[in-house]
Amino acid sequence: MPALVAFETIPQLFHRLIAHYQGLQRPALSYKDKRTKHWVNITWEELADAVHALAGYFYQRGVRKGDRVAILSENRPEWAITDLATQLLGGINVALYTSLPASQVGYILQDSGAKILVVSSAAQLRKAESVFNECPALEEIITLSEMRKDHPPFVRAWETVLAEGAIYWRAHAAELSALADQVQPDDLSALIYTSGTTGLPKGVMLTHRNFCTNVQAALQRVDFGPEDHHLSFLPLCHSFERTAGYTAVMACGARISYAESIEALGQNLIEVQPTVMISVPRLFERVYNAMHKAIEAGPALRRQIFNWALSVGRRVAELRLAGRTPGPFLQAQHRLAHRLVFQKLHARLGGKLRFAVSGGAALPKHIGEFFLAAGITIIEGYGLTETAPVLTVNPMDRPRFGTVGWVLPGVTIAIQRLSDGAIVGQLSGDDYPSNLSTEEGEILVKGPNVMKGYWNNEEATAEVFDADGWFHTGDVGRFDQGYLVITDRIKHMIVSRGGKNIYPGPIEEKLKQEPWIDQIVVLGEGREFLAALIVPDFEALRQYAQSQNLSVTDDEALLSHPQVLGLFEHSLRQYNRQAPAHERIRAFRLLREPFTVENGLLTPTLKPRRRQIEAQYAELIEAMYAQFGDSD
Repeated sequence: MPALVAFETIPQLFHRLIAHYQGLQRPALSYKDKRTKHWVNITWEELADAVHALAGYFYQRGVRKGDRVAILSENRPEWAITDLATQLLGGINVALYTSLPASQVGYILQDSGAKILVVSSAAQLRKAESVFNECPALEEIITLSEMRKDHPPFVRAWETVLAEGAIYWRAHAAELSALADQVQPDDLSALIYTSGTTGLPKGVMLTHRNFCTNVQAALQRVDFGPEDHHLSFLPLCHSFERTAGYTAVMACGARISYAESIEALGQNLIEVQPTVMISVPRLFERVYNAMHKAIEAGPALRRQIFNWALSVGRRVAELRLAGRTPGPFLQAQHRLAHRLVFQKLHARLGGKLRFAVSGGAALPKHIGEFFLAAGITIIEGYGLTETAPVLTVNPMDRPRFGTVGWVLPGVTIAIQRLSDGAIVGQLSGDDYPSNLSTEEGEILVKGPNVMKGYWNNEEATAEVFDADGWFHTGDVGRFDQGYLVITDRIKHMIVSRGGKNIYPGPIEEKLKQEPWIDQIVVLGEGREFLAALIVPDFEALRQYAQSQNLSVTDDEALLSHPQVLGLFEHSLRQYNRQAPAHERIRAFRLLREPFTVENGLLTPTLKPRRRQIEAQYAELIEAMYAQFGDSD
């Protein structure tokens, strides 16, 4: 569905939406009040007043076109207000993950040269205060949390700032409103710092044209509309949520509610009853695993009913994907399957979900197929921060799980053979895929959504753009009848001692389907064989131990119990039977501590930091390989 208004810049989009909804008391945003525990609506007119007030304050404090304003906050209305106020002045948004340590917050503030920083909680304020003196361009911190009596003079309260800004805006409304019209499509809108699995984060320079064309292209493929309601919980500082869950939803005139936290997400879904969900695969995997564990733990009759319902759902899904209508008897079975089994799943997701969008990582094929059978379509897409971010998305009526869908209109993707650099396939979002090569290679991109480059880093920019203007994604993939299939990241490729090239991603995704495996990293660079570090699903193991009456006192004893180790050995044997010789896993170790953002072993987008994991467990890895006669 197209956007509600035409726009080339974010200020154009915002002001035209305000004009469209003027006087209608239409909610734009919603949040849950911590004191009353009730959901509160913010109308488009109320949003405009807050944005104008903050823009007035920013301008009064010297923010001009091209200046950077940083945000260190969870998803909440103030995030959107800060961003929009910055955009109206021609400023550049710099959004930071709240999970970042103070040192990385300081690095990004220094590198971006941010002039003002808006922070949410007392914890984020402490980080900001600790690095303030290291950031020469930073003049002020605005906090959404309650002010301390001994706060430094450079810290100001949100309510005070808005009150002052509202007065200034009213006195200079004509002058300040005109600034939005001066913002051009090729002006920078945001610096999004890549979380990075290696090295320091880089500031991706994204323009208004990057965001606006990407949203407009995506809306040709994704059915958002004014009556939709989105519950926002992925970090807004990540390009996926920023474009899909914020700008695109806003462009349709739809409503955004902000989840209280990841921990409260389950309850918020029931309260908000969203019609669309934008998420990463991890959430869908958890829902899938929880449902299957409950079924497996139940009586045999419940398992039989579940398997019957799943079989019915799959037959209906297959017919509909083929453009055919199920017969009356199958439709009656499907209604019964929904009432007996799938209705609970729908209710858990709010009960009004029309579809879900998955991105940020690969959606396992079996997860997508399961949800489709249950009556919930998940459309998977693909993109990078550097491409604003969407490059491909599966069609709503013909999703093909295991792929990331069709190329967006206006975008061109090429496949470059790794061995000799030859282009072996090329497809535009406006083309019909005729006689397209299925050969694998690096994914290259051109389009109006591709970044200007990396902030203050010409060397890194030159590394990703070639002489013909192609942006090199670093991802490996191929086309399959017009659908793009992602294999893995080039930098993740393992070269064995025998010279075999091995991509660990598909191996890890396959093994994560095992009920005992929560996280896994496959190793083997320069080695004779592959090995794995595995974080078990402790809840599943504890249930297993209880069902088997195993005498284990704690998790450490659980992981060393021969019967538990046998579960993992069996899973790996099953995998190895079907894997090529060079992709078989001969050794593994179980870890008690999961990979998390807090311990530095996951990026903020929940991807494993492979180098850090290998460094932290270096001794364990060496001992494991030495045991099997392969040590460096």
